[in-house]
Amino acid sequence: MHVTVISPEASIFDGAADAVTAPAYDGSLGVLPRHAPMMTLLGEGILTVRQGDGTRRFKVRGGFLQVVHDTVRVVAEHVQENPTDA
Repeated sequence: MHVTVISPEASIFDGAADAVTAPAYDGSLGVLPRHAPMMTLLGEGILTVRQGDGTRRFKVRGGFLQVVHDTVRVVAEHVQENPTDA
């Protein structure tokens, strides 16, 4: 599936992924390829993007996550890559 992570300042990530785990406003949400279409508000926490053997982590706060046509779009008010306080 294709994943994009965008903040008001820049596009932070744009690429293929095997799985995404995100902090929705009411709990953790996991997305795998061919997930049903959906949209949710983001809370605050760690967004994890798994690519093969590697993992990218982002601290996110606010915004939304959309899944449609095997594409995950994360538009967050605040994004910090490689958080050290997680």
